[in-house]
Amino acid sequence: MLKPIDPKAIDQNVFSLIGEKWMLITAGTAEWCNTMTASWGGLGVIWGAPAATCYIRPQRYTKEFVDREEYFTLAFFGEEYRDALALCGSKSGREVDKVKECGFTVKAARCGAPYFEEAELVLVCRKRFVQPMDPARLPEDVKERWYPQKDYHTLYIGEIVEAYQK
Repeated sequence: MLKPIDPKAIDQNVFSLIGEKWMLITAGTAEWCNTMTASWGGLGVIWGAPAATCYIRPQRYTKEFVDREEYFTLAFFGEEYRDALALCGSKSGREVDKVKECGFTVKAARCGAPYFEEAELVLVCRKRFVQPMDPARLPEDVKERWYPQKDYHTLYIGEIVEAYQK
C-alpha cells in the first residue's frame, strides 16, 4: 500500500531510478488516462520547490494528456514490472489499453491525477513549465544520435506536490 511521504524523504539514487529502472509518465483522469515509459528525466529543486523534469517526444499519445492537464504523475516500479514498463514504452495508447494490458490499478491523487497502486514510488507533479527543444541549440552529435527523425522532445518541469511510497 502506498503511503504519503514528504518528497524530501526520497533517498533512492535518481540515476538508477530513472535511467535504469525507468518510470511511467501518466496524465488524464482515473477514468481516462494514458501512460508511457521514460528513462530520461531528473529530480531536484527549482523555484524553491522539489521538482521533476521529464521529456516527451511529439508523437507520443501521452503528450496530449500531459499538455491538456495541469497535473501528471511519475511512477517507479519494482523489477517484477519490467515487462509491463517495456509494453508501455513500445505500444501506443491509441491502439492498446496499456493500463488493462498491464493489469494496473488506477488511483487518483488528491488533485485528481492518475497513478498506479502497484508502483513503489509515485510523484504527483503540477506542471509549471513546458518548452519544446530548439534543434538549433542542440549539438550536432546529439541531433545525429538521438534525433534522426527530427522528433525533438518537449521538456516538462513539474513541481512535486504529492509523493507516495510503499
